[in-house]
Amino acid sequence: MPIAASKRRNNDIYNAKCDRISARPLKPVGNAIRAAAQAAGQSVQAYVLQACEERMTREGRPLELDKPPDET
Repeated sequence: MPIAASKRRNNDIYNAKCDRISARPLKPVGNAIRAAAQAAGQSVQAYVLQACEERMTREGRPLELDKPPDET
């Protein structure tokens, strides 16, 4: 079933707001991360982003989000 034009447009708008960061761990490391995320009840993305944010905070570089242009 094809995607409706409005759905496609909304997906494109959302995706334009997102950044893409890619990591390619060795399979055993990836499996360990997946298992840890599952044990925490999180998606891998949520688990990794939370880990990054916590480390940044520990290192004195807390995550500071820029406001999107439409919120200024």
